[in-house]
Amino acid sequence: MKKLKFPTAQTILLIIAGLVAILTWIIPSGKFDSLQYHKAENVFIVTTLQSNQTLSATQNTLDSLYIKIPLNKFTSGDIWKPISIPNTYHKVEAKPQGIIAFIQSPIKGIIAAADIIFLVLFIGGLIGIMNYTGAFDAGISWLAETLKGKEFVLIILVTVLIAIGGTTFGLAEETIAFYPILIPIFLAAKYDAMVALACIYLGSSIGTMCSTTNPFSTIIASDAAGINWTTGLTSRFIMLVLGTLICIIYTLRYAQQVKKDPSKSVIYSQKAAIETMFGNSTNSTVKLSTRLRIILFVFAMSFVIMIYGVSQLEWWFLEMTVVFLVGAVLIGFLAKIDEYTFVDLFVKGASELLGVAIIIGIARGITVLMEDGQISDTLLYYASNATNGMNKGVFINAMLFIYSGLSFFIPSSSGMAVLTMPIMSPLGDGIGIGRELIVNAYQYGMGLFAFINPTGLILASLAIVKVGYNKWLKFVMPLVIILLAFTMLVLTISVYL
Repeated sequence: MKKLKFPTAQTILLIIAGLVAILTWIIPSGKFDSLQYHKAENVFIVTTLQSNQTLSATQNTLDSLYIKIPLNKFTSGDIWKPISIPNTYHKVEAKPQGIIAFIQSPIKGIIAAADIIFLVLFIGGLIGIMNYTGAFDAGISWLAETLKGKEFVLIILVTVLIAIGGTTFGLAEETIAFYPILIPIFLAAKYDAMVALACIYLGSSIGTMCSTTNPFSTIIASDAAGINWTTGLTSRFIMLVLGTLICIIYTLRYAQQVKKDPSKSVIYSQKAAIETMFGNSTNSTVKLSTRLRIILFVFAMSFVIMIYGVSQLEWWFLEMTVVFLVGAVLIGFLAKIDEYTFVDLFVKGASELLGVAIIIGIARGITVLMEDGQISDTLLYYASNATNGMNKGVFINAMLFIYSGLSFFIPSSSGMAVLTMPIMSPLGDGIGIGRELIVNAYQYGMGLFAFINPTGLILASLAIVKVGYNKWLKFVMPLVIILLAFTMLVLTISVYL
């Protein structure tokens, strides 16, 4: 009998999309009225099922709608997306998503996610150019020699730096670029590719889970809850430090086991294939010449400029993609690559990440099915009602699990914040706890589930190394359980302080 294989990332997502389509036939369609600020006219637009209504942009208007958010949060641009209006949920005409909608959803998702897909493809093109120059091989060989006996420093450094990016400006999708670069370095240090995946993905996940200044979660969620984003900052910072420490210890322990005995690797059966895929740069005969050092500098600066632009200049996917295109052209010029060879290398490099791009599109298609079926608000309505009558400890942990569950359907942190905070944060008032704890439950719930959420970034990340989702679950589930227990303990204590 032929051995059954765990399905591919694409198949997993299509199965989930099918289940979501079925849910649109079971869960009633419903909508909250929404409010959005229009800066040009200085008015609020309230969108209901019947019509759009224009209201004066005043604090009295917000108070009359039971929106406990200061007016300046809208006029300053902190809240730019439509927010849900409390106590306005109503059922609407059902819009079940049939077989045609299901078939169309991956295509719609790819179109909707075109910005990040182009970023991924252009990163692939840049990697293709870099591989041709030999700069990677020379640099990795030099780094492996330099870190001999101190390879564990690499694990700590990468995890901490990426966690800092996650907590400050929401470094998440951008980490896709780091896998092809860092995996050969970790292989050269005698670790497996899972260690590289862990350092990058766990670092990003724990950073965004314990966001401190991240405008796409902490700041927008606090604003939507009607509180200052600095409220609760200390507790989130402590969670960040302790959570990152737990992730590093967990990864180090696994990495040392693999280094001592490679057969302990959860992806040991793929060892030869992965080493062939990413090359064995430890035996590189290419010397790190001045030209190659300049090429590596330009390559590194592409990421520095990207990070600076996103965090300081309000750049997004268009600007990030342009940075990598310019970086590729500069490197091609420095390496004296002729035009035809450059184009060929760039296209082949992009094609290497085409599978990743398609996964991102299919995942976005699931969100499209949810939106077209109009069941997101219904799930939020039922979730908010489920917490009635709970004591503080049970309530805050229930919020943690509610947000974890909702993040399966709404993986966007900013989308989750504006959709749920105006509804969920007032529930804390009735229970007698601060709204910053609702923000914490939102962040920790979404962040914890992000470690394994198939509608998030993990499947795209795994696809780069062609590691199965089942292998990742085997590696990460003990850590998720440890972090879940720790988070529940912290939240429970915090509501009684």
